[in-house]
Amino acid sequence: MKRMFWAAAALAGLSAPAFAQDAVTLQLKWVTQSQFAGYYVAQENGYYDEEGLDVTILPGGPDIAPTQVIAGGGADVVVEWMPAALAARENGLPLVNIAQPFKSSGMMLTCWGDVGIEGPESLANRTLGVWFFGNEYPFLSWMSQLGIETDGADENGVEVLKQGFNVDPLLQRQADCISTMTYNEYWQVIDSGVSPDELITFKYEDQGVATLEDGLYVLEDNLDDPAFADKMERFVRASMKGWKWAEENPEDAAMIVLDNDETGAQTEEHQIRMMGEVAKLTAGSNGALDPADYERTVQTLLAGGSDPVISKAPEGAWTHAITDAALN
Repeated sequence: MKRMFWAAAALAGLSAPAFAQDAVTLQLKWVTQSQFAGYYVAQENGYYDEEGLDVTILPGGPDIAPTQVIAGGGADVVVEWMPAALAARENGLPLVNIAQPFKSSGMMLTCWGDVGIEGPESLANRTLGVWFFGNEYPFLSWMSQLGIETDGADENGVEVLKQGFNVDPLLQRQADCISTMTYNEYWQVIDSGVSPDELITFKYEDQGVATLEDGLYVLEDNLDDPAFADKMERFVRASMKGWKWAEENPEDAAMIVLDNDETGAQTEEHQIRMMGEVAKLTAGSNGALDPADYERTVQTLLAGGSDPVISKAPEGAWTHAITDAALN
């Protein structure tokens, strides 16, 4: 019996190094909410542990730019929108998209229905709320394609209101339209007592100017390190397992998110509804970037008229190497 015990102990000792966990720090684009459910699910359900990873998830916020965090060495991988990532790359920060859990864009413009807006062509001579900090790029490209200037409200232009991360400008009638996400701010408007039939919405997907959101980005030089690439393969595999579980179990996923919300600011109803909407955006993605979606994003950003988001088509801005290894 004693011999069996020591044999088992020896085997355990031999295998111990395999259980040494590799640290990964993930910087989110925004605060803890169902927009990032897949990562919290992967952590809660042990998917990262199964891959030998010790993942730290850093919430974002209004004063946190993922591109700055990764540039300063504060994260190994970040969740970022492609317009901001490509703009940063052109400006010297070599970000590379290694995975794309979100297949569709959730961005839209939400307008009062009683101000005479019937279609995009009647947006001119209005005040429109727009998020900045890299989130304005799809809007500016859309306006350029419509031939609408963004330097003041007149028959050929709009007044751009730098919108905070709330819906007050619409509710207080400071703007005719504001930026919203299908899974978040739109529902904040509804929850304030506004009826959906009082509003008109323009989804960027429907306008043909949608750009990719919530991709996973790393610094290009790090991919030259086989150990780092191996960590990212395991991270993406576990994360996508978390995302697919979240799609199939939206209410349970939302509860996991709530358990991780240290601020206590989120509500059960809002997070469950958000997860249902987010699941529509991750549906159809196995995590691998669709080159056609990438090209559409690039062409939208290049179509910025005299002030394009990027001045030329990027090179080396994405790779399938990680998802090919992680998912096949």
